[in-house]
Amino acid sequence: MNRGFIEQHRELQVYQVAFASAMQIFQSSQAFPEEEWELLRRQMVRSSRSVCASIAEAWQKRRFRKAFVAKLNEAEAEAAETQTWIEFAVRCGYLDREEGQELFQRYVEILAALARLIEQADAWVIGRTKQDEA
Repeated sequence: MNRGFIEQHRELQVYQVAFASAMQIFQSSQAFPEEEWELLRRQMVRSSRSVCASIAEAWQKRRFRKAFVAKLNEAEAEAAETQTWIEFAVRCGYLDREEGQELFQRYVEILAALARLIEQADAWVIGRTKQDEA
């Protein structure tokens, strides 16, 4: 993967998919029962948004390979956490199975894209410090 002409994190396809997925989770979770708002809904919305935030932070840390990769690793962890909350929401009957499967699959794709970014980190790191500097 090559940086090409990407100037902002919002131009990354993985960010766009993560953002759209987080918005869908927010919209769908509005219908969760009130007793789940502080438990399941809050965690699900938080982790899905954290995927986007971690990608944005990683993009700004591209001068330092270790910092860039560390933030992408955080995005991976948040994406996996979001998958877990999606599973809970489906099993509890708050998300229908079809929507849950669609969202879960999107996070599989997000995780794969993040893994590719990490594998190809050197192509994305900018400036004079492409080595393993913090």
